[in-house]
Amino acid sequence: MNDISTAHRLDVGAIMRRLAGASARPRYAFLVLNLLSEAADAAGHAGPMVVDGHRTLLLRDWLSDALSPLARGQRRISLRHRVAASLADKLPDDPTLAEAILTAAVDERIRASGKTNVSRAVGDLLRAGLVRRHYAGWRTDHKNRGGQRSAVYTVEADALAALRRRSLLI
Repeated sequence: MNDISTAHRLDVGAIMRRLAGASARPRYAFLVLNLLSEAADAAGHAGPMVVDGHRTLLLRDWLSDALSPLARGQRRISLRHRVAASLADKLPDDPTLAEAILTAAVDERIRASGKTNVSRAVGDLLRAGLVRRHYAGWRTDHKNRGGQRSAVYTVEADALAALRRRSLLI
């Protein structure tokens, strides 16, 4: 009746069950997986660069920026107060310029935090067998093993098909 290829096909429910077993934050990991599938080419490769409108970003920066609206609300306000306190003696007297510097500093911290969260989520996606990771770029002698290399994530074909199956609303 059912051949083997259809018996092991993934659907969104199966993806969520896998993530529930592999991640402490399965919903966040699912968001990252969805964004990776959005950025991926037909073969499922996403990165190392993503074109977003008129700018080109590293994949992890793009993912972090895409997830940054989740950092709104009280946590963002609290972060803004902490950053303002740490920069209080360094901000210029011009309120417009001070606001721009403060906003840029907050956005930078949110991006850094977001990149850490993305890395954790990708680790969960790797454990769940939904994504593979490799690096692209120059290998250099550097104490940081990722020096001058950028992440490329490949969404597994069955997961990519499940996420793209009904991607258009009618």
